[in-house]
Amino acid sequence: MSSLLGCKKKPHFLVLAGDGINCEQETKLGFERAKAQVTVMHINELLSRPKRLRDFQGLAFPGGFSFGDELGSGQVLAIKCKQGLKDELSKFVEQENPIIGICNGFQTLLKLGLLPFPGEERKVGLAPNREGTFQNYWVKLKPASSKSVCLWTEGLFEKGSTSEFELPLRNREGRITFLKGIEDQIYDNLLRNGQIPLVYSDKSRPLSLLKHESIAGLCDPKGLIFGLMPHPEAFLFEATHRIHYKTRSKNPTQKGWGQEIFDNIVNFLERS
Repeated sequence: MSSLLGCKKKPHFLVLAGDGINCEQETKLGFERAKAQVTVMHINELLSRPKRLRDFQGLAFPGGFSFGDELGSGQVLAIKCKQGLKDELSKFVEQENPIIGICNGFQTLLKLGLLPFPGEERKVGLAPNREGTFQNYWVKLKPASSKSVCLWTEGLFEKGSTSEFELPLRNREGRITFLKGIEDQIYDNLLRNGQIPLVYSDKSRPLSLLKHESIAGLCDPKGLIFGLMPHPEAFLFEATHRIHYKTRSKNPTQKGWGQEIFDNIVNFLERS
């Protein structure tokens, strides 16, 4: 974490914006509530000056429909990053700066090859949902096992003595797929490494019998790069929960579970 050694300043996160990305302001708020510095920047501005990435200690690819999901979800954004940001992004990863990709951002991270094993041949993707349509509802989440290396979710299920929590899900291509023929091998490897921090626990969610399709989020072996399909930035406040908003919570600023994810990574950087 060389970019923060000896530095007492608040960690500075870059949140990407651009055509079709629509969750940048909510993502920014999550980091701000975690007491981090935040800059929202259009992807074209960053691509015009790639070295700007050196000014930041964290990076977020927010949710939305980047470039209208032309050629596939997150595909155009990934191509633009590969062409114009490859060297700087590689350095950013090598310096062990944290990265999060939410929904469309998760799709982008996979297509960039940053998850789940940076630098290796890509064996993981996201396919259309089993429902065959865009899905928009709340899902219950739990850890895949007691072992997780993900720094974004560290201790999450110990806080408040919870074994699961909810986040909103909004996507059409959110079903995890593995390279055909070695699905179990990949899944077991990820599970053994602690790289599956979140899986769906809601039995009503229509899934196949394939165990890897229950995955809601993945991280890299160091736990610094995190991608997930549900939207933590959409549950920063308890009052916005699907039930609590109807009852008008007495404390509208009470922290929602999504905020914990932003708090975790900022706290980690401040300790580093």
